[in-house]
Amino acid sequence: MLEIYNDIIQKRGKLADAHKIQSLRPESITRHMDLYLEIMFSKSDLSRADREMMALIVSASNKCKYCISHHSEAVNHYWKNSDRTNFLVTEFNKAELNNRQVDLCRFAAQLTLHPAGFEEDYETNMLKDAGLTDSAILDATLVVAYFNFVNRIVLALDVEFSKEEISGYNY
Repeated sequence: MLEIYNDIIQKRGKLADAHKIQSLRPESITRHMDLYLEIMFSKSDLSRADREMMALIVSASNKCKYCISHHSEAVNHYWKNSDRTNFLVTEFNKAELNNRQVDLCRFAAQLTLHPAGFEEDYETNMLKDAGLTDSAILDATLVVAYFNFVNRIVLALDVEFSKEEISGYNY
C-alpha cells in the first residue's frame, strides 16, 4: 500500500482522501489513478482548464462538496479569478465564459443531471457547432462520466474535505 501511495504522491504531489478511501482495495486505487491521469492529463483538444471546469460543473450538479472544493482550487489555478470560479458552482452563465466554454458546461450539466433524456444529436451537434472535434467530444464525455463516478464514490462513502487537503496538488 505504501508503494501505491508514494507513486500517487510522486505523480500528483499529494494523496487525496478520495484515494485513501479505497485502501481496502489497493488495486482499485492504482487503476483509478491511471484512468484519472489518462482522462485529465493526456493529449487532448480540450485544455486542462476546460477539463477541470467540466469536473467542477459535474461536481456542482451532483452537490459533491468535497469535489467542488478540489476542482474549484484546480480551476482557479488556471483562471486566477476566484469570483469567476465561484460562479461556475452557482451559475456558470455569469462566469465570463466564451461560447465554447458555455457549451462544454451545458454538456456536462445535461449529461450529469439528465442522462436518460440526453439527446446525443442535439448535444454533440452543439459542441461541433462550437468547433469541437469528435475527439474533443469523446474527451468531454469521458470527463463527465469519470467525475460522476468519482462523485458517487465520495458521496456514498461520505468523504469529507479539509482546507489543508485541497491544496498542494500538481496541476
